[in-house]
Amino acid sequence: MILLRHTTPADAAGLCYGMTDLALADTFEEELQQVLQSLPQVTSVLCSPLSRCRILAERISVHASLELSVSDHWKEMDFGNWEGVPWGDIPRHELDAWAEDFHHFNGHGGESVDQLATRIQTAIETTPKGALVVTHAGCIKAAKALSGDPEGWDARPAFGSFNVI
Repeated sequence: MILLRHTTPADAAGLCYGMTDLALADTFEEELQQVLQSLPQVTSVLCSPLSRCRILAERISVHASLELSVSDHWKEMDFGNWEGVPWGDIPRHELDAWAEDFHHFNGHGGESVDQLATRIQTAIETTPKGALVVTHAGCIKAAKALSGDPEGWDARPAFGSFNVI
């Protein structure tokens, strides 16, 4: 399975955004061409329903003449009350609580990292072999961790980068 992180979203610098449906940056067409030029052989295309993934996946599926499937399993983590808030404006004690219990904290009212990992495990199990999945950094980190990749949760997938799982 090949996981592709979406291209650069608009106005996202310093912002906590998981389920927030951000528009794509003005650089989308350039980034798309880079992705298409390095696109590996895939048998199907799946994506998160969030537009920053869906728009890229639609263009890839047309380019590769493959049908596109949309899956809620590949959505980014739900950060609850933190969604759309600049990271610097999130109360320090809340961030500290998350750091202290990284896998189980959901004090923001959204998903815990463990809940995300459970969802991604289901996604992995139901994704066809040879598929390209256009998804998010958190999902890629979870998939890496679940596959035993030592980088796992510490991975820093770049916008528009491919990750083989």
